[in-house]
Amino acid sequence: MKIKEMLAGKTDNTFIQFFRYIFVGGVATVVDWGSSALLFYVVFGGKYAVAANVISFVLGLVTNFLISTVWVFNGSKVKSKLAEFAGFAAIGVVGLLITAGVTSLFDYLLADTTSLYQLIAKVASTAISFFWNFFARKYLLYNNKSDDGENN
Repeated sequence: MKIKEMLAGKTDNTFIQFFRYIFVGGVATVVDWGSSALLFYVVFGGKYAVAANVISFVLGLVTNFLISTVWVFNGSKVKSKLAEFAGFAAIGVVGLLITAGVTSLFDYLLADTTSLYQLIAKVASTAISFFWNFFARKYLLYNNKSDDGENN
């Protein structure tokens, strides 16, 4: 596989889309984690981890949608951009519930005066949400053709 195929042009190839989604996910994660840390430690004074993660999740979601629709996925099954975003966000809500659930679980089980649980919870929930979000979006919103591995 050529580097140009990996980085440029439209494709329905799941491997290429997943490769690109790693980068998109990285950018969205920087937005999510950065705003989560800023909110949790600075704005909320080391409290309200779930609220910080909900707000930061929305910022990461919007970032992910904008880049994914341009670079990762090749055309939506949905004709309306508003409906497409709603579907994208609905899939993301499951990721949000994963994030909130894992954060709450770690808060309950590991909360301490150093707030280390916040970082541990963020790592665990991000990994789980990443896989859910990619495959759900790929197959529910953007998989217009059978995936034969061909680059279209």
